[in-house]
Amino acid sequence: MSAEPENTLEAPSLRFSDLALPESLMKALQAVGYESPSPIQAATIPPLLDGRDVLGQAQTGTGKTAAFALPLLARIGSSPAGAPQVLVLAPTRELAIQVAEAFQKYASFIPGFHVLPIYGGQAYGPQLSALKRGVHVVVGTPGRVIDHLDRGSLDLSKLKALVLDEADEMLRMGFIDDVEAVLKKTPPERQVALFSATMPPPIKRIAQTYLKDPVEVAIKAKTTTATNIRQRMWMVSGMHKLDALTRILEAETFDAMIIFARTKQATQELAEKLAARGLAAAAIHGDVQQAQRERTIQQLKDGKIDILVATDVAARGLDVERISHVLNYDIPYDTESYVHRIGRTGRAGRSGEAILFVSPRERGMLKAIERATRQPIEPMNLPSVQAVNDSRISRFLDRITQARQQEGIEPFRALVERYETEQNVPAIEIAAALARLVQGDAALLLDPNAREPRMEREERGERPERRERTDFDKAPRQPRGEPMSWRPEARQPRDDSPPKARPAKFEAPRPPEAGFATYWIAVGHAHQVKPGNIVGAIANEAGLDAAHIGRINIRTNDTLVDLPEGMPKEIMAHLKKVRVAGQALMLKAYDPTKDDSGELEGAARPFVKKPGFKAGGYKGDNFKPGGFKGKPRSE
Repeated sequence: MSAEPENTLEAPSLRFSDLALPESLMKALQAVGYESPSPIQAATIPPLLDGRDVLGQAQTGTGKTAAFALPLLARIGSSPAGAPQVLVLAPTRELAIQVAEAFQKYASFIPGFHVLPIYGGQAYGPQLSALKRGVHVVVGTPGRVIDHLDRGSLDLSKLKALVLDEADEMLRMGFIDDVEAVLKKTPPERQVALFSATMPPPIKRIAQTYLKDPVEVAIKAKTTTATNIRQRMWMVSGMHKLDALTRILEAETFDAMIIFARTKQATQELAEKLAARGLAAAAIHGDVQQAQRERTIQQLKDGKIDILVATDVAARGLDVERISHVLNYDIPYDTESYVHRIGRTGRAGRSGEAILFVSPRERGMLKAIERATRQPIEPMNLPSVQAVNDSRISRFLDRITQARQQEGIEPFRALVERYETEQNVPAIEIAAALARLVQGDAALLLDPNAREPRMEREERGERPERRERTDFDKAPRQPRGEPMSWRPEARQPRDDSPPKARPAKFEAPRPPEAGFATYWIAVGHAHQVKPGNIVGAIANEAGLDAAHIGRINIRTNDTLVDLPEGMPKEIMAHLKKVRVAGQALMLKAYDPTKDDSGELEGAARPFVKKPGFKAGGYKGDNFKPGGFKGKPRSE
């Protein structure tokens, strides 16, 4: 491999139509509105189409997924499903799902195409069934891929290409050995594409070992957002996004706004719902005829509508000075789309506002956007009920003022006077009744006693709302490597006497934060384990976001880790079998009264052989039990 990258690009110089992609893929790109490739796509697609290996260095959110998905789909073509032809390794379940969705989107015009995401924390049954039926592409986390290889359920004999996505992240999470194990089981003639934000020595070693004369591509990060655009984000909470959007629209002062949604259907549905709430909104997307699209944009310019709900394709090249706000209802798939979107405001030197909705599983994309733009996105609070009500009252009073200033009010005044005389009703009650008539069934004010939204633990839909039962017990994970020769259950039961006093230099463990409990796992410094190894294993296998893993205290032979309290028994049973650094975690609830490690929080003491110590274990015919051979301790 050459020392310097062959391609160091900063801007695309091609269009997708120039890249010799099949017609089926071009239709899919047109459907999602992609016209020009990003820098990494322009540099990567041609060599991958030619069957070359690629070593790409680029940050998350630069369009890497399309960079390898499009050429590999072109190589697959319309071949029947069977043993997978493409394998993508991703560090997290979230990324695996995202990549699988991207493959499905780009292959929407390829008949009979099948892609399968496989990851820890998901039942084996559906994965096994899908693999048996046949798939074209498998996207998985390293641990689960190895499990299927060990089971014999994943056949790599027909593999044409292997992709390592975010290799540096897999290194950080302790998966690099698993990655190498997978690479060794792939056919020697397969194509390899490796993408990494950085190139630490272990990643370089893998590239040198398993890639053949690769084309090297490096993409420089740069700041592309205007400084006159204020960027804010709202972390999706228990409140429905539509309700949150309504609050923002009612309380935020704006001239005109573009709301970006991910799909055509979403734009249409959202525009209809906003219109039902009395807002002047319209939708444009790829299926809207150009003439209609131009009429809608002209209405936006003329002030006949105030809100435009659009997909990326429909908003390309849109330049309307009235647009003061851009709201990303759905987070974009890449950072370039985000920059393009928010660039619709703050035109001609004016200030602009950009608001981004982010769900818990999209935190990684948020960080990628901040890294790519080199600008923090400040969190925002939703407008309070009182603020929304004040805004509604102000608008209602303005409507009354406007109505009084209109011509033709005299006949209505005469009717009110007549009703007042005949019914002997004060004019104020008549006015209130008329206001109620105008308002209709819709409530004028929000309920001030309504509960404010709470932060969701995870986005619903990927797992049952109540995790009382999982499929781990149906198809338990088969541990890799040699079985452990020691189990905590093998210890002699302890008596009920008070625990012996610890040396004063060791502090008592601090209690976990609210909502967390402390758990014990059987790996520590002696096993050369790192915090990233533990986080990666638990996050993938238990389906936890890394943000929901608390304090980690690695000790000599074990580790204490804070996890959400009330973890289901089946999840704990599964985590017992998960291996980190070649050692089963053996996770269990931590009991400080039974901590016989000699180490409390903040202490890390090396193992010291005591006089009379002999190693135990099986010694053949001359077996001798091990353990401490000194004087027995007094009870």
